[in-house]
Amino acid sequence: MQQTEEKDYTQKFSLSLWKNIMHYAKDYYGHLLRLILCMAACAVCDVIFPLMSKYAIDHFIKEQTTENLWVFCLGYGVLIAVEVFFIYRFLYLGGEIECGVCYTIRRQGFRKLQELPFSYYDTMPVGYLMSRMTSDAQRLAETIGWSLLDLVWGAVMIVLSLITMFILLPGVTLIVLLVVPPLALISWKFQQKILHSYRKVRKTNSEITGSFNEGIMGAKTTKTLVREERNMEEFTQLTHRMKRSSVSAASLSALYLPIVTSIGSIATAYVLWKGGSMVAASAIEVGTLVAFVSYTMQLFEPIRNIAGTFADMQSAQAAAERVITLLQTEPDIVDSKEVEEVFGDNFHPKKENWPELHGDIEFRHVDFQYKKGDKVLSDFNLSVKQGQTIALVGPTGAGKSTVVNLLCRFYEPTAGEILIDGVDYRQRSQLWLQSHLGYVLQEPHLFSGTIADNIRYGKPEATDEQVHEAARMVNAENFILKMENGYETQVGEGGGRLSTGEKQLISFARAILADPAIFVLDEATSSVDTQTEMIIQNAISKVLTGRTSFIIAHRLSTVRTADRILLIRDGKIAESGTHRELIALKGEYYKLYTNQFTEERAMEILAAKEKTE
Repeated sequence: MQQTEEKDYTQKFSLSLWKNIMHYAKDYYGHLLRLILCMAACAVCDVIFPLMSKYAIDHFIKEQTTENLWVFCLGYGVLIAVEVFFIYRFLYLGGEIECGVCYTIRRQGFRKLQELPFSYYDTMPVGYLMSRMTSDAQRLAETIGWSLLDLVWGAVMIVLSLITMFILLPGVTLIVLLVVPPLALISWKFQQKILHSYRKVRKTNSEITGSFNEGIMGAKTTKTLVREERNMEEFTQLTHRMKRSSVSAASLSALYLPIVTSIGSIATAYVLWKGGSMVAASAIEVGTLVAFVSYTMQLFEPIRNIAGTFADMQSAQAAAERVITLLQTEPDIVDSKEVEEVFGDNFHPKKENWPELHGDIEFRHVDFQYKKGDKVLSDFNLSVKQGQTIALVGPTGAGKSTVVNLLCRFYEPTAGEILIDGVDYRQRSQLWLQSHLGYVLQEPHLFSGTIADNIRYGKPEATDEQVHEAARMVNAENFILKMENGYETQVGEGGGRLSTGEKQLISFARAILADPAIFVLDEATSSVDTQTEMIIQNAISKVLTGRTSFIIAHRLSTVRTADRILLIRDGKIAESGTHRELIALKGEYYKLYTNQFTEERAMEILAAKEKTE
């Protein structure tokens, strides 16, 4: 199973990237500020505890007195209660930030996926997108919600501990600080290696998600081609690569923290030796030494936490790069600002300014080629009047689907222009055009829900009677009413509980309910049996009346009644005319039609013979 290659991220740790990511947490800046204050308050409490221990040793133990001990115990209890309160608050705030940021990223990601054109989905597998919006988004939200917490607490702890240490033993504090440069160097080296490993982990995770998606969607094909063993081998290779990258990243993180701890332990040992000597010489009190040792250990604990946080951020940056790339992807097809000001955008349409769409269509000297590929259309010209039915026939790859995709503005011409009602359609909004389109595919997609839900999918406000009328127009009501729950029958994921013909008729009803001015049928009858094709043909004759329509078909029997048939070859119109005119011409269309007619007659004779036997 071939995997689409995903972009590799090689940049170093990027503050600008995290600045961009924090933009998506702007609704929670107030929470973040309160979180910072709570963490700072907890750090202050942690710095006060050693001073209280120092007082207890030097006053109660050394002096062997219990005078005012209750006051000390009360103060100590109050300090604990204050810290517990702030711990509760930062846990609550951190959880809200994590859930809120995750929600924001997924919501904006879903919106972005609605805006992106077909060309984006041509190169980006569904599994990769799912990985970005699930595990990557969750990983990023956790980092924003909790890593900031550790950074703030660690920074305040380090600053306050150092200030107190300088007050208690300035000379010893300077010696302790000598371990900071090697810690910084080790952190820098490890961060580079950890980031590299976690990028591999996130990329492979996307490939695994994509493999799951393809395996599920292609389960029938896998079984019919007996690919289970080969697919398992390929999936095993992916998971082994994931395991190697994950073990490498985990090993680096596991090695990093003990090294930092060991260096901190050396400094603590020095403090014990030097401080013990000073206590023996009566230069300092025992309580001072105990407090200083506590501060030394407290100093390296936040350093270790910050080191671990940076290691986590290396992992999260790999996820952040992937999420931010999706969120900041610019669509290839966008409306100009002038158009949006008048007609609105996809999410805020200004329908009051929308002109009526009649259906006159013109292609003027249109060229088109995909980003990676040869030119598909070259100097393509076509004029269609309102209400006409145009059939597109020809060999596979000739450019038939490209013509209708350009018409629907799923893509835009690389040269030339397409006019609708005499105006270049780029001077109107995408939503204006696509709101007037009815599009029926060869393999119709239904959504989980009832038949009625699927018919009214493009027009949620439609009444039950309107839904029923649309179904009757396309001859779908007969089979719907035979089902146990009628219009309330569940279709299953992707419409899996219905036959291809039944799904096709429902997709027709869905399209006609929106009352489109332009109708596109892309191989709408190629996947159904002859009887269902006749039903669909009758439906087509009803729904296309008065609408400008384009029919792509390999079964030429379905296009005989078209106002004009275009035979497309190599991105150009090779033949044009009615069915009678093209048959009389005895060109390429004539050959295609007679060959296909002969094959169909032979199949009918064989079928009749089998019945008599």
